[in-house]
Amino acid sequence: MNVSNTIKIIAAYALLAGVSAVFAAENVVFATNWKAQAGHGGFYQALADGTYAKYGLNVKIAQGGPQVNNRPMLVSGEVDFLMGGNLLHSFDNIKNGMPTVVVAAIFQKDPQALLAHPGQGYDSFAALAKAPAMFIAKDAQFSFWPWLRATQGFKDEQLRPYLFTLGPFLADKKSVQQGYVTEEPATVRAQGGFDPVVYLLADHGFSTYSTTIETRTELVAKNPELVRKFVEASIIGWRNYLYGDNKAANALIKKDNPEMNDAILKSSVQLMLHFGIVDSGDAKTLGIGAMRQERIADFYAKMVQAGLYQAGDVDLRKVATLQFVNKGLGLPAKP
Repeated sequence: MNVSNTIKIIAAYALLAGVSAVFAAENVVFATNWKAQAGHGGFYQALADGTYAKYGLNVKIAQGGPQVNNRPMLVSGEVDFLMGGNLLHSFDNIKNGMPTVVVAAIFQKDPQALLAHPGQGYDSFAALAKAPAMFIAKDAQFSFWPWLRATQGFKDEQLRPYLFTLGPFLADKKSVQQGYVTEEPATVRAQGGFDPVVYLLADHGFSTYSTTIETRTELVAKNPELVRKFVEASIIGWRNYLYGDNKAANALIKKDNPEMNDAILKSSVQLMLHFGIVDSGDAKTLGIGAMRQERIADFYAKMVQAGLYQAGDVDLRKVATLQFVNKGLGLPAKP
């Protein structure tokens, strides 16, 4: 065999190997719980910079929204992983016998916040309990609102419907509104021309994890390697999104959600860093996505106190598995 034929054979084998590698990539559908935004940035980063591909994953991100409920699709198998809002959904799943489990908690702090106008006497979190009007969404009235009412002195008489528009809040300087610290403060600045007073519920005792990664218990049992790869690639994506070049990720976010722009996305990242949404608490030592069973139990006890559950309603051992996190991945989070 001459040298020329040998080179051709080697090239053919290399081409076949490349084709095999492409076909070996595992298809994964990851569904978010709202429209694309900076709070989803690490997942888009892992897609945009090739981290998912390096882990052998062909990931499709299916965004949620006000008219989209991706949660049932996880149980049915139409999606493989779901971005959870907070642990309350997970508690409900276990209580109702749904075969799901949390495999990572990207946000150490729930970004849920209360926003107020500056100069209106809301100089402390406790002062919010005296607001004449609080714009709170219907679903929030069955999540963090009972906790506020039971432990912080808030009253149902303050409630006003929040319809996911800033108009009523901007028009009433004495009002208070719910919002994600990663989004609404930037939007208030853009639409209202001022920086709102922001109180992060997580800094006042609302200790749930947020932006969790959920999957089916069956997938963890039958294909733990796929779960590991998706969790680890997502963690790396979040580190790179917060501290690296995130332009390509933001381009994908804006493509999925044209309401986003560079100014809002940049401000949202700054807010996530300022409030330690991702890299605070256990994430500083255990890595991004860290979880502890003790903290899950602590939050559940608070929700029992708020009247959302009774002791023993939920088998907390089934809520989350720690086998894919707490390995120091993503550290040092800050370069």
